Amino acid sequence: MFRNFVRGRRAVSKQFFSTAATITPHYKTSVLSNGLTVASEFMPGTKTATVGVWINAGSRADYAKSSGTAHFLEHLAFKGTRNRTQLNLELEIENLGSQINAYTSRENTVYYTKCLANDIQQNVDILSDLLTRSRLEPRAIENERHVILQESDEVDKMFDEVVFDHLHAIAFKNQDLGRTILGPRELIKTINRDDLVNYINTNYKGDRMALIGVGAVDHDQLVEMAKKSFGHIKKSDVPFNQSGGDLPIFYGDEIRIQDDSLPNTYVALAVEGVSWSAPDFFTASVANGIIGTWDRSVGVGSNSPSPLALTAATGGPGQTPIANSYMAYTTSYADTGLMGVYFTADKTADLKLFVDAVLKEWKRLRDGDITEEEVERSKAQLKASLVLALDDSTAIAEDIGRQIVNTGYRLSPEEVFQRVEAVTKKEVVDWANYRLKDKPIAISAVGNVKTLPNHKEITKAMA
Repeated sequence: MFRNFVRGRRAVSKQFFSTAATITPHYKTSVLSNGLTVASEFMPGTKTATVGVWINAGSRADYAKSSGTAHFLEHLAFKGTRNRTQLNLELEIENLGSQINAYTSRENTVYYTKCLANDIQQNVDILSDLLTRSRLEPRAIENERHVILQESDEVDKMFDEVVFDHLHAIAFKNQDLGRTILGPRELIKTINRDDLVNYINTNYKGDRMALIGVGAVDHDQLVEMAKKSFGHIKKSDVPFNQSGGDLPIFYGDEIRIQDDSLPNTYVALAVEGVSWSAPDFFTASVANGIIGTWDRSVGVGSNSPSPLALTAATGGPGQTPIANSYMAYTTSYADTGLMGVYFTADKTADLKLFVDAVLKEWKRLRDGDITEEEVERSKAQLKASLVLALDDSTAIAEDIGRQIVNTGYRLSPEEVFQRVEAVTKKEVVDWANYRLKDKPIAISAVGNVKTLPNHKEITKAMA
């Protein structure tokens, strides 16, 4: 499963990776003189469209002393611009019947709307206003500060997110990817208007932005709208490099938080994963599919073709489940990633049983003790999930925008399917020996962690 971390005016999302939702070649792209990419995909038979701006700047672009600025900006964009008061903005969107949304991830900031075809130009103008003319009034800043602190309190109760935030912090310690999207509470309290203006001036550049339109969209008209609404944005003085020239360092380490009040325990294991454009991205995806996912609430497992799912469902004392759920995940970034297994278990469970099962599964991949059928099944599931995950204009726009700002290009559906289909058993085994043997491992756990093997034991098992 592919996991993406975002914070915004909508719920945190988990999404699958890149492809398009239709085989019909209606995708077009252009680049303006200021470097802004305009991309569109026409969907015949629809009267609506999703239009949005994807920016190659998220919490990773925050300064350490003002961590949380990117997310803070997203909140303020809806509080009034130089052309529209907050009330006028809300009434305009409501009168149009448009649906407007925004979110911040570690590497991207996104604003998008879903609207009627006849209203695309007006919605593009609204997006331009939100991004480039936000008033950032002191009163609004203080009001949203309280809202964000409340949001931080809510995130602290989402233990899967807590575990992954801690995982980033230890795997990428003292680095930009190790910071949370919201930022620490003490810095949320100190972010000021200068921090927000500086972030915009530094990161909102034409060559780091893409205007995406999907649905009842005419590409040439969208290009003209982009020139009118975003042509004033400047280009970066020097080409942007997400990591600043130095690749992130992955650290093997652990964090354990003993909390006896929780009924469940949450654990994430991770090795360094693949970037969005890594040559072994699709091989990693197929290997991940072999490990699979499982959820006790679904009521299956004893007949699962996945050995790890079978162990999770029936491998405990007295043939009882030893986990409540698990998922093999990948989280990709521009120049690195995380990959591993996340699982939950009852507070009374022996965590060592399932950790040992995960390590055994990784060893099975390294030893080549997998079948051709497993590889083909994973490939089929992967291709199906790609199509099923992209079933409307918003999902397609999300996919196009993510690809363009993070990799600089967009793979066609044919290319994606060809790359998945080309993965062989030998490639999966070679990949496992490269990525899962003698590599640092990061561990994050919250709950009753007393039975979790220590970091030294788990590292030794990776040899």
